[in-house]
Amino acid sequence: MKVRELARLLNARALTGEAGMDNEIQSGYCCDLLSWVMAHGGEGMAWVTVQTHMNVIAVAALHDMSCVVIPEGAAMDEEVCRKAAEEGVAVLSSDKNAFEISGMMYKGGVPAGRQ
Repeated sequence: MKVRELARLLNARALTGEAGMDNEIQSGYCCDLLSWVMAHGGEGMAWVTVQTHMNVIAVAALHDMSCVVIPEGAAMDEEVCRKAAEEGVAVLSSDKNAFEISGMMYKGGVPAGRQ
């Protein structure tokens, strides 16, 4: 599944425009603890987190993740979105909560990330 397909599935809006929308999603992950994601993240992940600061983009770029999904309509600063676009990491915003997003991703065929 590509990020743009995930955006449609979740009825989410892309905060980074077209940047990263054609990235292929290989797995999904839901976690708000950055150090945990640094240890368990992986390439091609769609990462669901309520964290919206610059370090989220640094971790996503470090692992070459496909996208970051922000639940519950949480805001992300324009500067952070610009950095994500530069790194090729799409950022999606959904009004759904993290539990709903994770379930929809799994049901839509996105496998769970590394265990």
